[in-house]
Amino acid sequence: MKRNKPLALVAGAALLTLAACGGGSDDGGSTGGEKREFGEQTGGTKDAGAQGPAAEIDGATAGGTITVYLPGDPGPDTLDPTAGWSVTGNSIQQALTSRSLTQYKRGDDGQPVLVPDLATDLGTPNDDYTEWTFTIRDDATWEDGKPVTAEEVAFGICRSLDSEAFPSGPGTEYSKAYFDGAADYEGPYTGKDPNCEKWSGISVDGQDITIKMAKPFPDMDYWGAFMAMGPAPLGNASKPPNYGTKPLSNGPYKVDSYKPNEELVLVKNDQWSADSDPARHQYADEFVFKFNQDQAKVDEIMLSDNSDSQTAVSTGLGSDKYNDANGQLGDRLVQQTSQCVSTLTPDYTKIDDIRVRKALAYAYPYRDVWIAGGEVPDVTRIPANSVMPPGMAGKKDFQVDGEQITYDPEKAKALLEEAGVEMPYPITMIYYEVDPLAKATQDQITKGFEASGFSVKAIPVQESPYNVWLDPDNKVNKTLNLRGVNWCSDWPAGSTMIPPLLKTDAVYNTAGFSESSVDDEMDNIATLPLEDQADAWGALDEKIMTDYFPIIPTAFRNDLFVFGTKVGNPTGDGSIGAPNYKDLYVMQ
Repeated sequence: MKRNKPLALVAGAALLTLAACGGGSDDGGSTGGEKREFGEQTGGTKDAGAQGPAAEIDGATAGGTITVYLPGDPGPDTLDPTAGWSVTGNSIQQALTSRSLTQYKRGDDGQPVLVPDLATDLGTPNDDYTEWTFTIRDDATWEDGKPVTAEEVAFGICRSLDSEAFPSGPGTEYSKAYFDGAADYEGPYTGKDPNCEKWSGISVDGQDITIKMAKPFPDMDYWGAFMAMGPAPLGNASKPPNYGTKPLSNGPYKVDSYKPNEELVLVKNDQWSADSDPARHQYADEFVFKFNQDQAKVDEIMLSDNSDSQTAVSTGLGSDKYNDANGQLGDRLVQQTSQCVSTLTPDYTKIDDIRVRKALAYAYPYRDVWIAGGEVPDVTRIPANSVMPPGMAGKKDFQVDGEQITYDPEKAKALLEEAGVEMPYPITMIYYEVDPLAKATQDQITKGFEASGFSVKAIPVQESPYNVWLDPDNKVNKTLNLRGVNWCSDWPAGSTMIPPLLKTDAVYNTAGFSESSVDDEMDNIATLPLEDQADAWGALDEKIMTDYFPIIPTAFRNDLFVFGTKVGNPTGDGSIGAPNYKDLYVMQ
């Protein structure tokens, strides 16, 4: 899942500060407050029997407005649930407006627990996981009071197969790869099949939906937690792109107004029934999400404890305010671990020498970049050695060059000389000039690269860099030889990290990496016994990084969230690395 907030892709400066590992200046250390160190996500558990209503939060009260500031984060480009594949959009919509087959709740230990949502349980597979059946509950409704039907859920799932209508949606990675007949089906819009009659991979029998798989898919219950595995109104009512401006809600909140890149206002959906929902609450009257906020201004608001901050949440904290905030805020400064990695992605067809790619890794001034981007070294960012993040089953403890790669200009120059390339070696990249922290980050990247034998052409853009990176026809994108991705696991498995970033023609393979032997091994792992797959993904991660080094894993990521003094239950959502919107309330 991409981070818009480097989602993550999967934000703030994060959305575009492609963070990395080691070296540079120091953050000065903590002067008080809680000692916070980088944590590991454990992966969570499952509770197939969970039923609504969700347990009440102790002391929770109804009413009030919660304002969420998202520093440097442009927010989702569309609210169409089928297109949702970013930390920012998914964390908001999955929690508040858009239901799917399954979902997560926060367990007593703070870890995510997979529970039912529109399905009555977590689904029933056949013996070899090539067929899954979900029974759709009969008490869920749309915001207009009409029932959510099994046919609408099936139609929503079918929509996820339309890669032309939703080119950056998660269905491009999972539905197209795993569902039977999906590879050859163009989708309801591109294939001019408005009722999904030409795809036989899904069937509806009363309240039961059965999905056939092209290959074993034991993680279908996890995939079911994505909005793309949720309902859509039949026919033209949900036709893109118009549906993405104000989708019909089936969660506790509905869209009141939406200004892309600026603001999203959600109000209570009076047709939502708590009895139908095992994990969501509806305490606040309203949520107001403010995108593309200036980090310094947000920090000033959140640390002031004035009326604007008391019922507010910030999804980021500037590194220069960390010591003060850590000493003053107590449990209102929440550190949330997430299984996320930030990367630089050299174009594999243009930078075809592994020594040049490694030189870029040594040329990156990691700690200076983190600090410039508002991150806190060793708290929100730590050095990365692999694609798979800490805590993920099967992750290997290896180092490509025997020890952690850190900022080393002389080592970078030596590698360039060994490669026999002309110096300075030209790099062309983009940065998000709307965010001051992204500009400050680019300045540090340029400084580090130019001290290491590279020349840098940094092109400012005023839209999400992902809009450029993911468009093969974009004129600016064609000139680039260095891009990036900030990526979070879609569920705790290597299958959601390595193929999305490194398989040939994967949407978020912004490096253009393509090796047939690696593709074959990815396909082979899916056929192994379940107990062998995690270690196989870890071994492939090590092989790819050691033999090819096609992308530069620049940092493993934690997040810091700031909660106002009147926001109750200040917690994070470990399933997605965002504030725990489902359980927040305003103290009355």
